[in-house]
Amino acid sequence: MLKEYIDAIKSFAEQYLPVINVPVELWYIVWLFIFGGIVLGGMMMFGGLGAYMERRVAGFLQSRLGPNRVGPQGLLQFMADGIKLVLKEDLIPAAADKILFRLAPYVLFIGTLGVFAALPFSKYVGITNLNLGLLYILAISSLVVIGIIMAGWSSGNKWSLLGAMRSVAQIISYEIPIGICFLTIIMMAGTMNMNTITDLQSGSVINWYIFRYPPITLILFLIYFIASMAEVNRTPFDIPEAESEIVGGYHTEYSGMRFAFFYMGEYGNMFAVCAIASILFLGGWQSPLPFFILNELFGDYAVLTAIEGFGWFLSKAMFLVFMMMWLRWTLPRYRVDQLMSLCWKVLLPFSLACMLIIGFWMLK
Repeated sequence: MLKEYIDAIKSFAEQYLPVINVPVELWYIVWLFIFGGIVLGGMMMFGGLGAYMERRVAGFLQSRLGPNRVGPQGLLQFMADGIKLVLKEDLIPAAADKILFRLAPYVLFIGTLGVFAALPFSKYVGITNLNLGLLYILAISSLVVIGIIMAGWSSGNKWSLLGAMRSVAQIISYEIPIGICFLTIIMMAGTMNMNTITDLQSGSVINWYIFRYPPITLILFLIYFIASMAEVNRTPFDIPEAESEIVGGYHTEYSGMRFAFFYMGEYGNMFAVCAIASILFLGGWQSPLPFFILNELFGDYAVLTAIEGFGWFLSKAMFLVFMMMWLRWTLPRYRVDQLMSLCWKVLLPFSLACMLIIGFWMLK
């Protein structure tokens, strides 16, 4: 984890840097900024690549090509779109609360970025190792709700405010079945630590939590997946951004880089919920086989374990991202009353029933 890496670099700095009169604390701060920049850059890159992937999947499902002009197979289209957004004029409505209007996209983006701090990307790859990882994720993700309501209220636009109100009601409602899914996994694992939860699913695919108490844990996984789609406002739950009803939702009045932050936040949230699903139910970076392939071929090296583990983690998360994109271009949008009925009348009672059944099952 990052703490061990930083401690190793700090011990190196304490040993060698005093010779050249460089304060150890300064080196420590510089390293944190460097690593933070790497994480931020990766997040922005995924936002662009996620948009490219979405358009290619949409083209495939609609029997057309999708972006194919800029770069090989249109791979550089997201860079062209990013440059276009940077060059766009940053407009602020006359009726807007200018301070909140400027802050809203950054608050939302920070809430999205903060979730990644608790995720183990591989056996030796992660930002930190939190004992209360799941609780931290629930807490930091609430910043997204604050950013959305700030954007909707500060825009001075009735459509933006209506979209923000819809989004807040939707996110807060669907956080309840998601929280119950978290509680069930905590009950099964006996910990909130994401690394420990991943380690408990090692061995082979039959040890993954999705297969631990069949078919109850499979139903629990489906509940989490459906609720997470609503949590990140993905179709068929994109009511807060319903173009046919409220123009563009809470970010109607945004342009330029501030709109790009909302865009990156959407795809970052989508990857985050899929990554959490892969960790909680699909073993995270654990191999579905009883062994790691690279270790069997080249020897038991930590670097090879980290590389292959990251590959398994990324493949599981991206498969779930693909499923979300597939459903977006397959299902029609729900009405508001249907959305709330699904949460309170279906997902909530079923998630409670799953938690109780697993609890009694564990007592046997």
